[in-house]
Amino acid sequence: MTSKYSLFKKGFGPFPSEIVRLPFPNPYRRPAGLSEADFVDYAIQQLENAFVAQIDPEVVAAIVIEPIQGEGGFIPTPPRFLQRIRELCTQHGIVMVADEIQCGFGRTGKLFACEHYDIVPDLLTTAKSLAAGMPLAAVTGRAEIMDAPHPGGLGGTYSGNPLACAAAIEAIDMIRQPEFLARATAIGERLRQHLEEFQSHHPLIGDVRGVGAMMAMELVRDRQAKTPAPDEVARITQETLKRGLITIRAGLYSNCVRFLPPLNITDAQIDEGMAIVAEALHVISAEQTAAR
Repeated sequence: MTSKYSLFKKGFGPFPSEIVRLPFPNPYRRPAGLSEADFVDYAIQQLENAFVAQIDPEVVAAIVIEPIQGEGGFIPTPPRFLQRIRELCTQHGIVMVADEIQCGFGRTGKLFACEHYDIVPDLLTTAKSLAAGMPLAAVTGRAEIMDAPHPGGLGGTYSGNPLACAAAIEAIDMIRQPEFLARATAIGERLRQHLEEFQSHHPLIGDVRGVGAMMAMELVRDRQAKTPAPDEVARITQETLKRGLITIRAGLYSNCVRFLPPLNITDAQIDEGMAIVAEALHVISAEQTAAR
């Protein structure tokens, strides 16, 4: 279902039909001269218009959205947009699915990212941090949906793996503690301070965003034009790796560096890692200066 075609779908196929994709409102890349509020209004209008111009709401089974995009570049969904999706799903009997594979389980400072929006989805998908590294994924939802299939109608070879489930129980018990979630928020604040400091010195960083300990910086070659800089991101990952830090790209244009540190990381480890990122940025900046 991913829309990141060139990286994950090119050369594969055919793909399922009857999947309608709508533009995600990315405030950073809104049209020049348009306020963020007006941009969200327009996005909501496009969402509502899709039920007239693209598909009848009566035949829509579900709307699937990440409350905070992961691979898309760590873009928080504007609150009013997500709330309007909830309203439309309720109005038309559509199942609202919150994809929290990447943004769930404490990453954002709350157990689930949708808690930041004061909404309740009908289905919630989770994985990754769910079992602290053990292979496990889950779908949680309203009883009338989860109980609808006949007994044994949903399953898989490794469903309910005992070891993974035991790990998940322990991980959830730890992650759900208020003190643990508060620490995740503190980690995010410390990361943001570093990243915004980098942004003040490096025009290459066009945007710093995220919620809690789920942070990213978007690299652009021109802040005014917001021209994506994927090659520079690749160079940064090379330079950080040389210095013992693994960083990973993200974003529709592969021009973001995402930060998802383990939630038991220390302040000293954050500062050490960010110092390496700073060194990598200086190297890239020096290369750009020399090339001019």
